[in-house]
Amino acid sequence: MKGGGPSYTVPAKRRWSGLVIAVLGLVFLSMFVPLIFLLGLHNGFHSSTAYATEEQTSASNGLKVYGQQKGSNSGNHSKGDQSTHIDELIRRLGPTLPKDFKRNPVKEVESKITGFSLPTYVPRPHHPSNSTTVGGKIEVIEYKKGVTDESENLCEVKYGSYCLWRQANRKKMKDHMVKKLKDQLYVARAYYPSIAKLPAHDKLSRELRQNIQEFERVLSETTTDLDLPQQIGKKLQRMEAVIARAKSVTVDCNNVDKKLRQLVDMTEDEANFHMKQSAFLYQLAVQTMPKSLHCLSMRLTMEHFRSPPPDMYQSLTDKYMNPAFHHYVIFSTNVLASSVVINSTVMHSKESENQVFHVLTDGQNYFAMKLWFFRNTYKEATIEVLNIEELSINDRDRAIPMHLSLAEEFRISFHGVDEPSRTHIRTEYISVFSHSHYLLPEIFKTLKKIVLLDDDIIVQRDLSALWSLDMEGKVNGALQVCAVRLGLLKNYLGENIPNGNSCAWMSGLNIVDLERWREQDVSETFHRLVQEHLSTGEELFEAATVRASLLAFQDLVHPLDGTWVLSGLGHDYGLDTTAIEEAAVLHFNGNMKPWIELGIPKYRGYWKKFLNRENQLLSDCNVNP
Repeated sequence: MKGGGPSYTVPAKRRWSGLVIAVLGLVFLSMFVPLIFLLGLHNGFHSSTAYATEEQTSASNGLKVYGQQKGSNSGNHSKGDQSTHIDELIRRLGPTLPKDFKRNPVKEVESKITGFSLPTYVPRPHHPSNSTTVGGKIEVIEYKKGVTDESENLCEVKYGSYCLWRQANRKKMKDHMVKKLKDQLYVARAYYPSIAKLPAHDKLSRELRQNIQEFERVLSETTTDLDLPQQIGKKLQRMEAVIARAKSVTVDCNNVDKKLRQLVDMTEDEANFHMKQSAFLYQLAVQTMPKSLHCLSMRLTMEHFRSPPPDMYQSLTDKYMNPAFHHYVIFSTNVLASSVVINSTVMHSKESENQVFHVLTDGQNYFAMKLWFFRNTYKEATIEVLNIEELSINDRDRAIPMHLSLAEEFRISFHGVDEPSRTHIRTEYISVFSHSHYLLPEIFKTLKKIVLLDDDIIVQRDLSALWSLDMEGKVNGALQVCAVRLGLLKNYLGENIPNGNSCAWMSGLNIVDLERWREQDVSETFHRLVQEHLSTGEELFEAATVRASLLAFQDLVHPLDGTWVLSGLGHDYGLDTTAIEEAAVLHFNGNMKPWIELGIPKYRGYWKKFLNRENQLLSDCNVNP
C-alpha cells in the first residue's frame, strides 16, 4: 500500500495542474480579447458620423436634437447603441482595466453651447459646435429655463419694442477675458466640493482651492480686461489644467450636476433681473420728455411772460371758423413735434394760404406753444393755439374730462396669418382717438370737415386731395389695419362686437366729416360705451376709452388708400425704403419716436429735415435729436 500510494497520486496532480493552467489561460484570453476589441472601437469614436446620440441623453443635458436626414439616421443610431453598450461594459469591467484607459476613454471636446458642459461619454463631432449646423445633418437648439427657439418673438410679446431696439443696438461683447475667468471659476467651484471629499486627491483639492481663491481675488479687483494683471494668461492655463485633472477623477456626478445647476440658475436669475431692469429703463426713456425739449418749453414759457406776444385772435377769428378753408387739427404737448408736422405739411402744400392749423394743448404748454408759433412763420398758413382746459363746452359733454389726452396707443402681438405654417409672431402698434377727440364737434361748431394729424407724423405730399375725397357717407377716413380684426380682440373688447370681421383703424392721418359725426352722434355713442366698460368697476378710464374708441366708429370708417400713410417708423426696423419715399405721410407710431435718442436712426433723417435749426433757443437748450 505504501508503495502504491505515490504511483496513484502523481498522475492526479498532473491532471489537475494542466486543468488549472488551461482555465487560467482561458480567463486571461477572455479578459484581453474583449479589451483589444473595445480599444479598437473607442479609437473610432471621433469619426464625423458618430455624433447623434440618444434623445434621452441629449434631453437630460437641456438640448434638443432634430432635423436629421433619413439616410444617415440608421447609421448614427446603431453606433449610438454600440457606444451605450460599450459604456456599460466599461463600467462593469472597471476594476480590471488599466488606469489610463479608465481615466478618459473618449477625448473631451470643448462645447461651445453656453451654459452647459457636455459629459465626456457623449460622442461629438470634430467640427466646431455651433448652435446650428448649416447644411449639415443635425441642428441643435438650446432650451433654457423660460427660453425657447422663439425667444425673440416671446421677448417682443412681453417687453414690446425694447427687444427690437436691443437686437438692433447689440454690441460686440467686451471684456471677453473677464467673462472667461468667471466661467472657469464657476466650473472649478462645481468640482471642488466633490474633490475635497476624496482623501486620495488632497493635492488636487489644495490646488483647486488655491486657484479658486486666486481667481476670486482677481475678479474682486477688476471688471474689465484692461485692468487684469499681466500674468493672467498663465493663471488661466493653470486653472484649465487643474479643472481638466478634476474632470478625470471619478466623482459623484450628481453633486457636480447639482452644483452646476445652482450656478446656472443663479446666472439665469441675474440675467432675467437685468433684462427686466433694462426693459423698465427703456420704457422710462421712451415715455419721458427729453431734457432738451423740457428746457425749450420752459424757456418759451418764461419769455412769454417776460414779453407777451400780441393777441391776434380777434383779427383772425373769421378765418379760424370759416369752413371754406382747409382746417387741420393737432393734439400735442410737444412744441418741436407739432412744429415739424406743420412745417412738413406747409412745405408740400400748393396753396398754403388756404391752410389753418389748430393746435390743441394743455395749460402747462399753452404759453410756450403760443410764443413759438408767433415767432415762427410757416409760409402763408394760419396757426391757432388753443388751451383745451379753458374751452367752454355744453353741459351734455361735461361727462368727458376736459384735460388733454393725446391719441391712445397700444401694442398687439398676434400670429401672422400670411405664414400659417410658422409660429411667427407679429407686433403692431395701434393708435386710436382719445376722449379729447370726441369734443371736436363742440370745439369747432362751424366747421364741416377737418383733417386730424398726430404729432408723430411728417407729410411728404400735398394733402389737398383729401378735401375732395368721397367718403360715401362715412364719418372717419382712416388707415385700416386688416391684419388685426376686431373679432381677434374679443378678449379685449368684449363679446358685444357688431361685426367681428371689421378691420382695426388707426389715427395719424384722418379726414373727419363733422356734419356726419353730429348726425350719427358718435360722441354720445363713445360716452355710452365708456360707461358700459366702467360699470364693471375693473377698468381704468384710459383703458375704457381705448375699447370704446375702437367700437364707436363701427361701420363709419372709410378706408384710405395704402399710399396715403405708411406706419411703423417708431418700431419696425425692416420697412422698405421705396415705400417710405412714396408714402404721402410717415407715421412714427411705436415707442421709438424720432425726437428721442432711442429713435430708429435710419428713419430720423426724414423727421429732422423739417426742423428749423437756425432758432437760437434750440442751440441754447442743446436740442439735437
